[in-house]
Amino acid sequence: MAKITTPRPVRGTQDIFGDFERRFTHVAETFERVRRLYCFNRVEVPVFESTAVFARSLGETTDVVSKEMYSFEDRGGDSLTLRPEFTAGIARAFLTEGWQQHAPLKLATHGPVFRYERPQKGRYRQFHQIDAEVIGAAEPMADVELLAMADQLLKELGISDGVTLQLNTLGDAETRDAWRAALVEHFEAHRGDLSEDSLKRLDKNPMRILDSKDPRDRPIADSAPGIDGFLTPEAADFFAAVTSGLDAAGVQWTRNDRLVRGLDYYRHTAFEFVTDRLGAQGTVLAGGRYDGLIESLGGPATPGVGWAAGIERLAMLLEEKSAEVAEVVVLHTDRSYIAMAQNLTASFRRAGIVTRMPFKDDLNLGKEYKRVGGSKLVVEVGGTEFDELQKSDIPLDRMVHVKNLATGAKATVDVERAIDVVRKAVAALA
Repeated sequence: MAKITTPRPVRGTQDIFGDFERRFTHVAETFERVRRLYCFNRVEVPVFESTAVFARSLGETTDVVSKEMYSFEDRGGDSLTLRPEFTAGIARAFLTEGWQQHAPLKLATHGPVFRYERPQKGRYRQFHQIDAEVIGAAEPMADVELLAMADQLLKELGISDGVTLQLNTLGDAETRDAWRAALVEHFEAHRGDLSEDSLKRLDKNPMRILDSKDPRDRPIADSAPGIDGFLTPEAADFFAAVTSGLDAAGVQWTRNDRLVRGLDYYRHTAFEFVTDRLGAQGTVLAGGRYDGLIESLGGPATPGVGWAAGIERLAMLLEEKSAEVAEVVVLHTDRSYIAMAQNLTASFRRAGIVTRMPFKDDLNLGKEYKRVGGSKLVVEVGGTEFDELQKSDIPLDRMVHVKNLATGAKATVDVERAIDVVRKAVAALA
């Protein structure tokens, strides 16, 4: 018989377990708690969409669309794509589900996204993002609220030290058009010195040259005209409102006038939270205002602003998380007490007490006590070693022994009183 070869995981994917799973889950749970503080509604959108949703929203010329999307044709001949990000799907839902009537909408979600890119530290082909969006609010205070929310999330995760909020303005449409023309003129004068990628961007996406990592491009990009000289009064006022709002909210920021978003539907605020603790790819959370996105999908002019962050990359910044520990361990002395132990375990859990009960029905109590781990309370059903047993009038089939391993205290109680006794003991140990 031929030996069966176990399949390997697909390159760029990972199985999440143990310490990293605990950090991963901590990020998601903290995000859920913070988004509730800011009254953001949870939303779920499909894992795959019509390819046109992403091609239109991300731009046909971007690397994500041209190189990184997982697109396929289904049995009906339709071109579908696994979502490479959340914003486009949420914008599509805003239009097709009639959510315009609820605008402005504050929405949040998290889950897997997919990009075919070279795997590297903290980057995978299937990875996970948290995402927050405000759709239908043109006011700069929407930008401030999103940035304050992101700042609080990083602080509550305990990873804000060494993370810097870099902020820029992309201006309004008039600003962008004037700045874009100046950039094209500048880069055209240096066409012979630009990298191959930047030459491709020059015709279709010239702003992207500003964030090129190619050493040939950096001197040219660094000497390019900045946006401030092209800001309309309205655009300048918008950016001033954002920065003053952040100051009032106690959110620290730094200006990066080379931070850009290449697509035409981006307006005004662009931002990234960056760190040097993840190597060259130091962005941990990024976003901006996309007032032209809904229009690119065929909808009416609708303002929007949002951000996303990779859960894996945030989890990498967290310290190791301890394994889950039961508050109470329920043990039974022999098989005749299994049903009683099961009933007690179920009662504890319904009362909100984290409880573990071994699966075996022939327990060796000595060994089980060694496996208690970090648990501080043991509830033993059917034991006869307590002195209290000799003077107790509790029937044996209703007798429960509670041992506090932290203090050494122990007590024998009727099963009906066990929940109250254990709840008080758990509270005292908290």
